[in-house]
Amino acid sequence: MKIVIIGGSDAGISAALRIRELDESIEPLIVTSDNYPNFSICGIPFFIGDEIKDWHSLAHRTREEIESQGIKLLLETTVTKISPELKTISVKSMAGVESNIDYDKLIIGIGAISAKPPIEGINLPGVFFIRWIEESVAFKKYLEDKRPPTALIIGSGYIGMELAEGLIHRGITVTIVEFLDTILPTFDKELGSVIRKKLEEKGAAIFTGVTIQSIKKDGQSLQVSGSAGFHQTTDLVIVATGAVPNTGLAKSAGIAMNDKNAIQVNSKMETNLPDIYAAGDCIQTWHRILQKFVYLPLGTISHKQGRIAGENAIGGKAEFKGTLGTQSLKMFDLVTARTGLNHKEAQMNGFDPVTTEFTTWDHKVYYPGATKIIIRMTGDRNNGRLLGVQMIGSRTAEISKRLDIAAMAIHHSMTIKELNDLDLSYTPPLSSPWDPIQMAAQDWVKKI
Repeated sequence: MKIVIIGGSDAGISAALRIRELDESIEPLIVTSDNYPNFSICGIPFFIGDEIKDWHSLAHRTREEIESQGIKLLLETTVTKISPELKTISVKSMAGVESNIDYDKLIIGIGAISAKPPIEGINLPGVFFIRWIEESVAFKKYLEDKRPPTALIIGSGYIGMELAEGLIHRGITVTIVEFLDTILPTFDKELGSVIRKKLEEKGAAIFTGVTIQSIKKDGQSLQVSGSAGFHQTTDLVIVATGAVPNTGLAKSAGIAMNDKNAIQVNSKMETNLPDIYAAGDCIQTWHRILQKFVYLPLGTISHKQGRIAGENAIGGKAEFKGTLGTQSLKMFDLVTARTGLNHKEAQMNGFDPVTTEFTTWDHKVYYPGATKIIIRMTGDRNNGRLLGVQMIGSRTAEISKRLDIAAMAIHHSMTIKELNDLDLSYTPPLSSPWDPIQMAAQDWVKKI
């Protein structure tokens, strides 16, 4: 059986590795347009911030390690056409050589591309989109060569926030502009305000409720203008307004798309065309609470979906069980994390949510080093079902792992009251007899 995989990032590599785990007689071929297979996109902001010195260390596996596991790589080769009726793909090398490759099963994992808002001057020199390794290496070299004193970031999602921290680490004065009324808009405003305060303490200027309308060249600087009379001069601009699925190739082959222009798949990662699977940031994703498809490009999801696509391409019956949108973010000495739905999302999707905020210590306060944790817990008023949790606290307080308790509980449709039945670990330097997540659950039940 000949299996071809388009894309060499999380989904594509995971698919190939799963195929090799299950059948070593199959040597999957990965075709990718760049020369950076299996690199951690999530590590890019820390490379930009110089916490990670060498971009090579961002590789989960080297090319040699991938090939040693029986996976073939065709790098710096662009797929120009998928022909489902012939079961071939057309490719073009960097040298311009064109050829066709046949397949028995095809897996599409070509990810997403940076969203480009309709801003005048968005393609000017000095305006950057940071998504891929090649872009990141060039941008870091720009920082080292030009040593710009100021930067403006459009967008305050995860990538924008992490890049802001990285630039501040480098001594650059950062301005953040967000068109919504709060930064980190996937969190409740109360937690976004904590991160905002931390950034402002570090010297960042933050403007919310502002839509950027134009970027103009002014000598060696850029003039950035927007709504509400916003106007600022800066040395460079980073556009971090999210991602959109990279699906032009799939669409031209007749593969069905949803209303977000993401590839439609079922729980087995099958598309509408026979023997073609898709996974990762280019596809729609099943949301476990909402019980509907959404577009949610996350590395954790891509790894899972790629593994499922690989298994099913060789005859398996694996199914993707759905996402909860579980995410975490480090911001200097703070960590904030979320899973499930926040209050507004729950309301918008027909639930009757109640959200409580509870503050406690991460471990017994008599043991040195105790720090405060803020936990926002959202549950359904009618049946007590846990719908979502958001947390923020010190990097030493195991915020993301404590949140994973909630993610597990939501995955299994537990009620908030049932969190108290979990047998969680305790020692005074690390927790309390009731873990903070359980204290927050008791507080929610008490208030209800």
